[in-house]
Amino acid sequence: MLNKRVMIVTNVPIDEADTVRQAVGEAGGGKLGNYSFCSFSIKGIGRSLPNDGANPAIGTVGQIEAIEEERIEISCDEGDVVAVVRVIREVSSYEEPAIFVYQLMDLT
Repeated sequence: MLNKRVMIVTNVPIDEADTVRQAVGEAGGGKLGNYSFCSFSIKGIGRSLPNDGANPAIGTVGQIEAIEEERIEISCDEGDVVAVVRVIREVSSYEEPAIFVYQLMDLT
């Protein structure tokens, strides 16, 4: 029986992307068959408005910020998802990193 798989997607500042990919791979993310540390990235612009009470790593409360980011997608076994999400939160400079977890279907 195959392990259930998930896809984890997160956006990080471009200069943090390699650090995040390394940490995620060490936590068990990105295993695909006989390969490890597998990921897909695309560059884009992330935008946010830090509200009162926020402590932004980048930007200023009350001003919309546009940040060059990398969107990183990593698949992993369901059993590794907690460790992978934890390490993304630990290495990200963002106060509230955007992390999305999607259940993958087994179509075999």
